[in-house]
Parts: sequence; structure tokens; C-alpha cells
Amino acid sequence: VVMMLACQRFVSVVRNSRTLSRHVTTWSPVGAAFNAQQRKVDLFQKNGLFGVPGLSTPAGFEVAQQRALRETEQLVETACNNPPGALTVETFDQLSDSLCKVADLADFVKVGHPDPAFRDAAEKACINIGTVVERLNTNVELCRSLKNLLDNKEVLDSLDPDTRRVAELFMFDFEISGIHLDESKRGKAVSLNVNLLDLNNEFLNGTHLPNRIEKTALPEHIRHCFSIDGNSIQIGGLHADSPDELVREAAYKIFLFPNSSLLLCLDDLLTCRNELAKLVGYESFAHRALNGTMAKTPGKVLCTCSHNVPIPQSRTAKDFNLMRDMKMKMNSRSTVLMPWDHSYFSSAVRAERYNIDPSLYSPYFSLGACMEGLNMLFSQLLGVSFQNEQPMAGEVWSEEVRKLAVVHETEGLLGYIYCDFFRRPDKPHQDCHFTIQGGRLKKDGEYQHPVVVLMLSLPPPTRSTPTLLNPGMMENLFHEMGHAMHSMLGRTRYQHVTGTRCSTDFAEVPSILMEFFATDYRVVNQFARHYQTGQPLPKSMVSRLCESKRICGAADTQLQVFYAALDQVYHGKPQNRSTTDILKKMQEKFYGLPYVPNTAWQLRFSHLIGYGAKYYSYLMSRAIASMVWRQCFQKDPFNRDMGERYRREMLAHGGSKEPMLMVEGKDTHYFSWPLPSSLSLGFLHYFSPISSFPRSPLLYV
Repeated sequence: VVMMLACQRFVSVVRNSRTLSRHVTTWSPVGAAFNAQQRKVDLFQKNGLFGVPGLSTPAGFEVAQQRALRETEQLVETACNNPPGALTVETFDQLSDSLCKVADLADFVKVGHPDPAFRDAAEKACINIGTVVERLNTNVELCRSLKNLLDNKEVLDSLDPDTRRVAELFMFDFEISGIHLDESKRGKAVSLNVNLLDLNNEFLNGTHLPNRIEKTALPEHIRHCFSIDGNSIQIGGLHADSPDELVREAAYKIFLFPNSSLLLCLDDLLTCRNELAKLVGYESFAHRALNGTMAKTPGKVLCTCSHNVPIPQSRTAKDFNLMRDMKMKMNSRSTVLMPWDHSYFSSAVRAERYNIDPSLYSPYFSLGACMEGLNMLFSQLLGVSFQNEQPMAGEVWSEEVRKLAVVHETEGLLGYIYCDFFRRPDKPHQDCHFTIQGGRLKKDGEYQHPVVVLMLSLPPPTRSTPTLLNPGMMENLFHEMGHAMHSMLGRTRYQHVTGTRCSTDFAEVPSILMEFFATDYRVVNQFARHYQTGQPLPKSMVSRLCESKRICGAADTQLQVFYAALDQVYHGKPQNRSTTDILKKMQEKFYGLPYVPNTAWQLRFSHLIGYGAKYYSYLMSRAIASMVWRQCFQKDPFNRDMGERYRREMLAHGGSKEPMLMVEGKDTHYFSWPLPSSLSLGFLHYFSPISSFPRSPLLYV
């Protein structure tokens, strides 16, 4: 276990105008690695990205595609010509693995690589492989080989449960792609899916683009708050935490100003999705997307949102009143609470109630300390530890990327996590998890280790100061590491269902559960220590931080309800109204703060791509994570028996078991909790107090 290895001394030298003082703090090798500047890495040697031969140049993506296509042809022939049996499912999984190894890696590189040539090559690879996948999903002969297996009761009964589940999931993919249609309509379905690949990329890229305005349009005293380019000012975010109300208002109105071409792209995207859903036999795209999830139908999601306590009588109104009072107390220019005020004044209320100043906490949350905390937690809970590894030349895309081997105390190597944590130009300002390679059992009996990337947007360390996180950044780190550990510990036989390849409304459970650990004083006390003195974070400060999560939680949850409802309506039956008109109506009904004219927040709603019709998943997963926390870890967050059972009964299965069966305990031996008559109809009412402050990657763009 890394935490039991001999510690090394990490010495930081702090200079000031009068003296030179030395502060010595003891870190583990993992903590020291993340609190120090990375050793120089050669990015341009013959070794390819992630150690993949050939990916040392953008042209390598074309080579990787061609190799995957040759393997695809061979595997399709094998699947179609062999008699039905377990080999059929294994061949389908190999086929999926071969294509995913290119598509998943390219999916990350197209957004994460600093070289535009690599990004362009990766984007082309994504579209090309995606086109091949859509054609395979409407390949009648390939589908018939699987149908012959599923229709043969004797063969089906001989399969183990996981193999049978994977076979059914592959058939489900065929069905939602229109395999039952005639040849002409199948061709139409492929064309629509290929068109969607282009529209998805166009919209996703547009959501991150900054807006420009003439410099003279803004008051001179706030121009320095934004990026100035000649006579223009570039605004690439909401500046939601700025103490200057005029900065927040200007950023909100300019960043969210409607882009006519992106509005048309969104219209085309939603129309194309609806047309595809109708073509393959669904009432709407939302019905198609929710088939196979825990929620089952859009009606249940919208019913849950609509049954949330009406805003005027709810805790949400009380939260907004607290923010409004704080705004008046701070001598604001206006007493009307606006959408650009939500983040700032909810934080101000927490800070006043509990004397919370993020700058006082950050010195205790150095990145190295937080990584030590995660290492310590996983070691005690799951017998898993991190080992820092030096990447090979050409293996990583930035010299700031750290590579972690994830090692179990008895099972050995589980997989690898590449930590791309620091800001750089052209890198998206978002926290996310990417699967690069899924785990699976290979024919030779060896296990293909999962490989993932965690991407954050943290300030890089300097010579004298490590990266310091505020409490929100620390929670986000824990959240994303929950995804990574799901990938590491989901030891499935088939990569099609490995780790996070499960129902979307279950995939967020492990990550949100990690937020509960991040806000538990017993956990925080174990790692939060000053980066210079080594002094632990005072217990009173930890307690205040945890208690503050209860403040304004209802308003934050209400915002999530609004996002979830808007997502459902966009993907429901066509409304014959503009997406902005729909936004305005839904904001009035589900949020409580007024719509701002000439803004189009939906054009920054990047989750419409990866989470289309499934944004409610954050709310449902939070409800489940809350129940898991209360019944398993609230009493003792380091309980090894509970940790092992959590892994065995939930994490280890990835998507190979129905998530609702695991939640209800019908297919497990341990995890069984009292659920409402329909979890999907009541999840908003089952948050524990600490979880009433939901993490949202979209709370403020």
C-alpha cells in the first residue's frame, strides 16, 4: 500500500520581501507527485499516445481506423458463420472492443489534445467509426446471428447470466437502430444517425465558443475582468462568482447572447433526433432514450419534476429570500434577484452563516493532500492504492499529465488513470471522465486493463506553491475519481458492459457517492493539512464547511429540476415553438428566477449531447447515492466490510446487471433498502440533508 511506503520529504521554499523561510511537510509519494511540478516529458518520440503504436502523429488515426475496419470485417464474418452460442457473444464483444478502442480514444483526443491537427484527425476518426457502427447496427445478417442465439431456448439456457445479459443488450442496440425496418428505411436510419454525428460535433463545439463584443460597449472599469483582444472583449464564461454585480450581469448577457447559426444547429439536432425516433417506432426521442433506463419513460421524469413542491410555497422560495436579503445587505444596485446572482449570493449566505471563506480553506486542500486523501480512503475501504508512474516518451499529450497505476493489495494491477488536471489554452473548462480502453477478459485468460482520463481545470503549481483547491474543486475531484474507480473496479467479462458502460441514470451513483465522503468531517480530517506547516484543518472549520452544504440546497436542486424538465421537453413531442420560447416557459415554471431577454442559455447546455433526454440522471443517481451512504457508510466511512460489499454487489458489475435490481436488492445478497413505491417517481424526496446541495457540471457554465 502506497500510504505504508517510506515517506519522502517535500520541501517548499517560500520567498518574501524580507526573509527566506523553509517549510517542510511530509507527503507520501503520491501526494509529493501532485504537489510538485512534473518532470519534463518528451512528447514527440516514436511511442504513441497511451502507448498505442502509430499514434505519435495525427496520421496514426487513419492507420488505427483501417486496422479496426479489417478486424471488423473478420469478426462480422466469424459471427455470421459460426453456430449460435457463447462464442457469438464473445465475437460481438470483440467487435465492439475493436471499434471502441479507436472511437473512445479519439473522443478524448478531439477535445483534450493541445495540437489542432491531432484534434481534427481524432474528430474525423470519431465520425468514420461512428458511421461504421450505425451500419453494423442495421446489418440484417449480423443481427440474425444474434437472433438465432436468443431464439434458441436450449442455447440460451446454457449461457451464464452475464453472457445472456450482454446478448440482450446487443439485440437492444439493433432494435433501437431500426433493424426491423425495410431496406430503404434502414438506409434512412443510418443517414439520420450519420447526420447526427455531424450535428452533435457542431453543437458541442459551439457551446464552448466565447462571444465577442466591442470594447467600448462595456464600462471601462470592468473591462480588465475579461479577455481583451484589440478593440474587442472576449467572454468565455459566466463569471458567476465575481463580487462585482456589473461583471456578472455583463458576462451573463454577452456569453448567453443568441448565436443564430447555433440556434439553427440545435433546431436541426432536435428535429433529426425526433425523426429518427419516430422512424424506428418510438413516440419521441425521449421515449427512445429512456427505454432500458431505471426511469423507463419520459412521463415518469416529468411527473417527478411537476410533483416537486410548488416554488412559491417551497424551501426554494426561502432560499431565494435569503439570497435577496443578502443582496440588499451588500448594497447592490438592484434588489431584484436575477439568474446571475444565484451562485454568488448563495455562496455569500453560506459564508456569512458559517464564516466560510474559500481562501482560508485552499491552503489545506493542496492537490497533493487531496490525492493522499483519496489514496487513503480507497486503501482503507477497498484495499486499492495509487502508484505514480513516469509516462514513456510520447505517451501523453501534455507534460503536465500524471499517470497513476491503480493497484489492489492482493489482485495486483487494476488499470491506469491519466490525470489531466491543469488548465491550458484551448482546453475545455469542464470536469469529466473519459474511457480510453474498457476492461474485459481476453481469450488467453489475461484481463485487458481499463484505461481512463480524468480531465479537470485546476491552476497549475508554481515553483513555490502547489495547486490549491477550494472546497468546490475538491468535491469535483472526488466526484470524477468516483467515475474512475467505477471503471477500475467494474471487472466484467465483457467490455460492452465494463465500468461506466451502464444505464446513464445509474452511472452517476458512484461519483455522487464520493461527494458524501468529500463532505464528511471524518474523511476530510484525514488529509486536509496546510501545505506549508502540515497543520491539520481545524475541526471547527471542517464542521462549518459540512454544515454550510445545507444552506440554499433547495434552490440548487430546483435549478437541476429545471434543467431536467427542459431536457425532457426538448426531446419530447415537437412543440412548434422556438427553443428559446420553451426555455422561457420552463424557467418560469420550474426555476423561479426570471428569464433574461435576448439570452439563450440552451446554447451552452452541452449535456444535450451526451445526456440528451437523460439529464434527470443526476437527480436520480443522487437519490440512490444518498440511500447507499445512509445505510452503508454514514456510521463509518472507512468500514472495509461495507466497502467490499459495495464493490462486489454494485461496482463490479458495470452494466452487466439491471441497475434497479441491484438497487432494490432483488439480484444481490446484501444491498437492499426501503424504496418508495416507485423510485423514479419519488427521487426528489429522498435526499439526505448533506446531499441537498447537488454537484452540477452545468450549475454555472
